[in-house]
Amino acid sequence: MTDALQELADRITRCERCPRLRRHCSQIASARKREFASQSYWGRPVPGFGDPEARLLIVGLAPGAHGSNRTGRVFTGDASGVWLYEALHRYGWANQPSAWTRDDGLTLTDCYITAAARCAPPQNRPTAEELARCRPYLQEEIGLLSRVRVVVGLGRIGWESWLRAAGWWVRLTPQERPNFGHGAEAVLPDGTVLVASFHPSRQNTNTGRLTRPMWNGVFERVRTIVPSAPLQPASPGAQPEEPSRAPPLH
Repeated sequence: MTDALQELADRITRCERCPRLRRHCSQIASARKREFASQSYWGRPVPGFGDPEARLLIVGLAPGAHGSNRTGRVFTGDASGVWLYEALHRYGWANQPSAWTRDDGLTLTDCYITAAARCAPPQNRPTAEELARCRPYLQEEIGLLSRVRVVVGLGRIGWESWLRAAGWWVRLTPQERPNFGHGAEAVLPDGTVLVASFHPSRQNTNTGRLTRPMWNGVFERVRTIVPSAPLQPASPGAQPEEPSRAPPLH
């Protein structure tokens, strides 16, 4: 991780901007789930994780109460992470198919994962005000992750939060803004490809709203846009590589 991303991560973990969320995370960390009663919970805001040279950025909703709020690493230790890291490993972005603790040896290549909110919210529902207070962190990450070509927004909140943090929400008219829907894809004016996906929460996976073929199809599509061989460092003054224009998902 670069010094700038590490400094940002340190600031995120010390954040106290949202009293309701900080109380909730602390209460969960203190009470614990019976299954994890012997473990110490992270209980703090959770920073992003991954390769600082990433061309793929994944934006989720928020830490799970007994997932990231317990382990301290995004999508680690819960059912959503099982789906995400299995897919990332399948398509070559992760060195292993599962993530259960911060020190389990997981590394990401050409991929970075972050979230719209950094604290676990009650009922998985941060307020609009809480999302707005957290958005500057996502804005900073976007600025530091200068090689990103493709963004996968998980759920409407992750998708919209990236559009807002990247400035497109105000730069595009309502008619020009891409629409959210599983597998929906849009190429932004700067060439960034935005792909939408249902979030791999149990609410979606247990009900069949999101199936494995639907989920894997998103990452199979992204792999056609971002070839598996990472880019070499760009030469001074070099023009960025144009993303592939393979047919979109349906």
